[in-house]
Amino acid sequence: MLDYSLNIVGSEWIIIVFVALIALLGTNRLPDITKKLGRAVGEYNKTKNEIQNQITGTYNSNLNVTSPVQNERQKMEFIAKSLGIDFAGKTDEELKKIIASKMAGPDTKDTS
Repeated sequence: MLDYSLNIVGSEWIIIVFVALIALLGTNRLPDITKKLGRAVGEYNKTKNEIQNQITGTYNSNLNVTSPVQNERQKMEFIAKSLGIDFAGKTDEELKKIIASKMAGPDTKDTS
């Protein structure tokens, strides 16, 4: 028995799909549909880039690391500085409580 299978690979599928679209939609509607598809892809890319810029701008705007931190106190001072907390004259425990309350958000109450 003869085996008549379609042995189609790669670029032949693009040609088949293109011919099928022309057959179904006609030559008059095809440019309109491709314009709409191009606009949709453009809007998607524009929105994706805006969201990426907002995310990277939010996380990178406050932090400016110039050198590695050496100890626990320097880490807490760095975090306090990035959160806008005045750390001068505060003990480590006070600073930890203030940082924890700031990072927890406005919904939680400070117990100090």
